[in-house]
Amino acid sequence: MSEILVIGHRNPDTDAICSAIGYAEFKRRTGMPEAVAARCGDTNDRIDFVLNTFGMPAPKFVADVSPKVADVMQRKILSVRPDSTTAEALRLMDEKNVRVLPVLDADQKCRGLLSLFKLSKFLFPAVSWDASQYNSREVLSSLTGLVRTLGGELVIGVDTECEEELILIIGAMSLESFAARLDQFPPEKCCVIVGDRRDIQIAAINEGVRVLIATGGMAVDAQTLAAARAKNVSVIISPHDTSTTASLCRAALAVRHVLNEEFLCFRESAPLAAVREEAAASGYLAFPVLCGDGRTVGILSKTDFLKTVSRKLILVDHNELSQAVQGADEVEIIEIIDHHRIGALTTAQPILFRNEPVGSTSTIVASEFFRSGVELPRPIAGLLLAGIVSDTLNLNSPTATVRDMEILKKLEVIAQVNARAFTEKLFASGSLLTLKPAPQAITTDCKEYAENGVKFSVAQIEETGFGQFWKRKDELLAALEEYRASHAYLFSALLVTDVTTQNSLLLVVGDEKFIRRIDHPRLEPGVYELLDVVSRKKQLLPYLTHCLREREKGVKG
Repeated sequence: MSEILVIGHRNPDTDAICSAIGYAEFKRRTGMPEAVAARCGDTNDRIDFVLNTFGMPAPKFVADVSPKVADVMQRKILSVRPDSTTAEALRLMDEKNVRVLPVLDADQKCRGLLSLFKLSKFLFPAVSWDASQYNSREVLSSLTGLVRTLGGELVIGVDTECEEELILIIGAMSLESFAARLDQFPPEKCCVIVGDRRDIQIAAINEGVRVLIATGGMAVDAQTLAAARAKNVSVIISPHDTSTTASLCRAALAVRHVLNEEFLCFRESAPLAAVREEAAASGYLAFPVLCGDGRTVGILSKTDFLKTVSRKLILVDHNELSQAVQGADEVEIIEIIDHHRIGALTTAQPILFRNEPVGSTSTIVASEFFRSGVELPRPIAGLLLAGIVSDTLNLNSPTATVRDMEILKKLEVIAQVNARAFTEKLFASGSLLTLKPAPQAITTDCKEYAENGVKFSVAQIEETGFGQFWKRKDELLAALEEYRASHAYLFSALLVTDVTTQNSLLLVVGDEKFIRRIDHPRLEPGVYELLDVVSRKKQLLPYLTHCLREREKGVKG
């Protein structure tokens, strides 16, 4: 059964990681064993501190959930080797009802494709009315290939592995007529197919033909065989009648001579949507699928693009596709557990959507354990506690609710952790402004938003004091502008929050008409003082969207 990924937003924070682990555990304990906690971004020092404290591994990293070629390709590869005969290829095609076969070498590298259409053109060539032309009689094969194709017996073999051009002659006529026919071709190239006509057999041997094929499974007498050995004439016994034997002989050709060396192949990791148009526009019926080292690991037909990919997601701590893992819009979202504003997200089917006005998604997840009477393991309780205190600044954020407080008290008992003491250790565990380069610091906890067709980003850094901020203000502004420009955002904002004073500084770069709408005290160009503002979700985001609306009014006016 396929995994169901329980996953938070890009650039995950502590709540996104902890609620993903917690909710995956809850789903497994309530009848969804395939639920797996995942993340689509790197952890940070504070997340690592939390995970290490409670002895839990980081969730599985998944950068992209969009359907890949590997999700729909046929992993059981029907193939032939370059030295396989066309007869062997045709038998496989007929048995498995396929029209194309990849030709793979010993290293599983694809050397080309073998199509039924091209084989039919070879096996049924246009007949020339010029008696000097005998393309329909020509066979390129070794004696070994002929024997394999016929399922026959090699009685006398001379240079059996040598691949050579042979001319088929049917000995089903009078001796005089046969002699006249044989005289038209170089005897050393002739492959004579004959039944139990000993006179024809002897005549062919005396002329020194390359090979004599006796049909009907009938043995060749000892005297005739002795004559063949004396003349270095190879002898094969075919179990088939003359007509069937002649037809099969042309199919003794090695497939390397008739394969299509030009073909279209895809990597197994390629997004399905990206290759679909290319495949549809091509004239090929099948496409080898390669892994990183070039080995063929699957085959893709045009009908495979119609397959449904059963990948499923449960989103936690977000509900906007702009914040979700890459490819979330191409797979099935079956649940959303969140505490943010509802963004523009649509689903093909009704889903469980739990969105509650609390300070942390971890609060909602813990509530599910308590409401359902499901045992909450101590490490999971510790993670959910960490998610709450991180998102609510230990209940000091305006986003904190009575419910957050009630759940936190229960978690303290189960996890055997004092929330206040843990909060101090948590925020002391890692300072982004001290430890990280500016481009990484401003994107570690960054979210993209869309409002009335306008896209922008808002990041947040939580610190104990603003000392490091003022030391690095200029490089933070420069990194923020570079990030904004690279994503074509109208503006990008960074909220730096002092968890000790519950005040913040706001950095903003981008559209000047928008920036002019900000009426908080400006300390320096691009830097604003936001007293008593600590919440990106409940305080800053509504204010920024208000400024956007005011900008729109000004533009229209």
